[in-house]
Amino acid sequence: MGYLISHRVNPDELKPGDHIYTWRTAFTYAHHGIYVGGDKVIHFTSDLENAKSNSVWNLSSSLPVPSSCLNSACLNSSFLNSACLNSIDCGYSLHNGDSGSCLCTYYCGFHHPESGVTLSCLNCFIGTGSVYLYQYGVSKWMHMSRIRGGMCTIEPSDPPQDVIDRAIYLLRQEKGFGDYDVARNNCEDFALYCKTELMIDGKPDTGGSGQVNSFVTTPWKPVLVEIAKKVVLRTPMSPLAVPVIVGRHVFDRYKHDIGVRGDVIKVEVKDVESFRLSRGY
Repeated sequence: MGYLISHRVNPDELKPGDHIYTWRTAFTYAHHGIYVGGDKVIHFTSDLENAKSNSVWNLSSSLPVPSSCLNSACLNSSFLNSACLNSIDCGYSLHNGDSGSCLCTYYCGFHHPESGVTLSCLNCFIGTGSVYLYQYGVSKWMHMSRIRGGMCTIEPSDPPQDVIDRAIYLLRQEKGFGDYDVARNNCEDFALYCKTELMIDGKPDTGGSGQVNSFVTTPWKPVLVEIAKKVVLRTPMSPLAVPVIVGRHVFDRYKHDIGVRGDVIKVEVKDVESFRLSRGY
């Protein structure tokens, strides 16, 4: 049953380029990111998420880092500051959060002032929760068997190095991944893009986030309406009514998956900002 809910892994099982997530606030929502190796995660955050993180994703880490400093070789060194932070050009600042469990206060929490794309250590990303692996290239039936969305996709992942390079590129940009929007441009959308290079074409109500689309297509409202109608009319309710409605919800959630929907296109990482501007989001 646990596998049908989410795919929990041990931190030492993670591989660079993995899309990971951790549950927040009693499993009400999940926060997503890209594991880039060396106990480092690049993820997309909102001001609210920063505030909830006990200041470990602190806005005080806002000094721009030279492009030469932020590359995959630097990020995957055993200690980021041994190869990068000790160089004369690097400009990371020490954040003011509680560093009791932080793996490296020198880089943890870095982001450009106008960008939500953030570099954190794995411990600070996970917080008090556990780490889960987002799965790619799953079958239709595995996708539909999941109790809730935001844990897997039909779409296969690109090679790990491509994934890492996209995440690092967006971390280096002053505008990062654009403005955070919980429905159309959230942390899961960021991780999905890094893994697949896919973006939604046009201006939809929701992005590619399975978590958001799971709520949008939630079955409970029609179920409750159906029950209320039967109570008012005093007519018996078919035992198949609820399974049919839930089944419709599962299929609708499947149709919104980025590996299935027809309104997604490949966008090179250097074109992400102009693509968003041209689509108005």
